Amino acid sequence: MQPKKRQFSLLIVLFLLAYSCQTDDDNYTPLIAEEGEAYSGGETTVFNTSPEAFGFKAANLDQSLDADFGIGNSLFRQNWVTAPASTTARDGLGPFFNARACSGCHFKDGRGRAPLFNGDTNHGMLLRLSIPGTTANGSNLPEPIYGGQLQDNAILNTSAEANFEITYTNIVVEYPDGNTVTLQKPTYSFANLAYGEMASNVQISPRVGNQMIGLGLLEAIPESTLIGFSDEFDSDNDGISGKPNYAWNVQTQSLTIGRFGWKANTPTIKQQVAGAFSGDLGITSSLFPDENCPTGVDCNDFITGGTPEIIDLNLNRVTTYSSVLNVPGRRDYDEQNVLEGKELFNSANCTACHKPKIVTGNHTIEALENQTIRPYTDLLLHDMGEGLADNRPDFNANGQEWRTQPLWGIGLIETVNNHTNLLHDGRARNIEEAILWHDGEAAEAKNNFMNLSATKRQLVLDFINSL
Repeated sequence: MQPKKRQFSLLIVLFLLAYSCQTDDDNYTPLIAEEGEAYSGGETTVFNTSPEAFGFKAANLDQSLDADFGIGNSLFRQNWVTAPASTTARDGLGPFFNARACSGCHFKDGRGRAPLFNGDTNHGMLLRLSIPGTTANGSNLPEPIYGGQLQDNAILNTSAEANFEITYTNIVVEYPDGNTVTLQKPTYSFANLAYGEMASNVQISPRVGNQMIGLGLLEAIPESTLIGFSDEFDSDNDGISGKPNYAWNVQTQSLTIGRFGWKANTPTIKQQVAGAFSGDLGITSSLFPDENCPTGVDCNDFITGGTPEIIDLNLNRVTTYSSVLNVPGRRDYDEQNVLEGKELFNSANCTACHKPKIVTGNHTIEALENQTIRPYTDLLLHDMGEGLADNRPDFNANGQEWRTQPLWGIGLIETVNNHTNLLHDGRARNIEEAILWHDGEAAEAKNNFMNLSATKRQLVLDFINSL
């Protein structure tokens, strides 16, 4: 009879366990996604998770702009060639440049990376150069020989300005629970300086090409909204003191609020596009009509592709293309692990800078107007600490301040660009490393993340990967 008693007792225990679990389930309230949460770009959103996810036009774009979008796409993706050439609409490359096409730094409209090894030319990084001081309009003083940007390529029979090399130092970060992560801190040096030694006080800022999505929506955010986010002197004592940058607008010849670039040092998409044509490809435009040559080299000795080399019609087409690239829709946005990660993201106060929801205002492109978007940025400058500092001021930005990076599309970078490298110089090899580099104003949010259990940290990463 004893075995039967043990069997009966076991059944009672199993019943009680089942009842207990059922009671817990009854008390559990599943989290629910917000209405429209999947539409990161509002009505512009396209739901596509393929390697072309960043390259579609806004879903609500008027068909009248289809031709401009298509031609702009072609001008953006195809290589420019040296002059003279039969392809007169696409010649004038160089004489000094970083890439032969916009897509060289923004492959598939996505994100570039740092070189994988010294001598790697298939990447999307450049180095800004300057010396202490500013010009009359507040911009950086260029390095006396090599100007404001190192060009590591040149046309045939011409020496490139120089090459740059990167060495990494490992930094081990330990979580309170004992788990560790190894970060890599880059150091930059130059090789093969072709036109003389750089100034001893040169300031260097590495910049990786960013994904192109949603730029027009960011341009359509009202200036009053951005100013409303700012709290330069931390009047509410929350440790966050974001401020707008004010950059030189070459069209209006005045300082206007900056939105684009890693330090928000560019006010408009058109100026960002024209600046990239000038600095990255050596293509002149009406906004930037002068060729870039190091001191001692006469730019007049080179054949040009016209004056300017990209006409306003085509510059405007590339601007339109860059303005209306869609924002991909969210994935797994209603899964419980993602929603739990979202709550943890919010409670860690990450949203103090990465603003989840903004409504756009007026824009010259109607499809971008009055959209409820979820970019997870405030477009403001924040002190990110000494670890990420480039020690190079840029208009109102000091050497430790960076613009809050929009997080939309971050989970598709690996699909589109076959890597997960993040931050302004690509040093972070994944989202977790990027979080651990946060400091300064973001130190408290980072520490909140670090103090979570490993399981909850993964939930936060699941949420960010869904954006």
